[in-house]
Amino acid sequence: MSVRSERPVKLVIGNKNYSSWSLRSWLLLAEAGIEFEEQRVLLDTESTAAELAAISPGCRVPVLILDDHVIWDTLAIAETVAERWPEKSLWPADAVARAHARSVCAEMHSGFFALRESMPMNCRAMGRKVSLPDELTADIDRIFEIWTDCHRRYSTLGRWLFGEFSVADAMFAPVVLRFRTYGINLPESASTYPARLLESESMQDWLAESESETEVIESDEKGQ
Repeated sequence: MSVRSERPVKLVIGNKNYSSWSLRSWLLLAEAGIEFEEQRVLLDTESTAAELAAISPGCRVPVLILDDHVIWDTLAIAETVAERWPEKSLWPADAVARAHARSVCAEMHSGFFALRESMPMNCRAMGRKVSLPDELTADIDRIFEIWTDCHRRYSTLGRWLFGEFSVADAMFAPVVLRFRTYGINLPESASTYPARLLESESMQDWLAESESETEVIESDEKGQ
């Protein structure tokens, strides 16, 4: 992707097959139609820490570089992008819906630890199975509850979580891929958003590129 001369944008990401936080920021920019330069830093290598330390004080991906300013953390990136490009309407226009969207994004950002630990994102893997202890089942059920509630409230506005594409869709995108990898069956009431995500051109591009990667991070190769 090329860079707009008046608004230079660079996004530093990790491996597309594994980096769920990278996907969130990448999808937000891509689906919003914001042109950007992509820089990939391979994760879990001897040089990863040094490469990231040279880019960002957070030493993690993703990192947004906007007009030579460094923004790290996915939620901070999302807020910055939404503020910089208000015409993209990356938060719902309605104040109540916007507060709802911010709430579920914050919940995803700070929670669901059992899901993250037991079901790491792995785009190339399909049909893997993991055990479902109570903590993981509770996380999965809560995701279903969020998606079902959004469908009930906003489905008349469109097929994304809040009708039109928003920050919330980017934040929950890796969960769709986790459920795809580990064969989690979706109730009908929670299936609209995952179907919309997987059919999007941006998501298809990410999946195609992740499948072409050859690097393997053993700790993220869970399931059988």
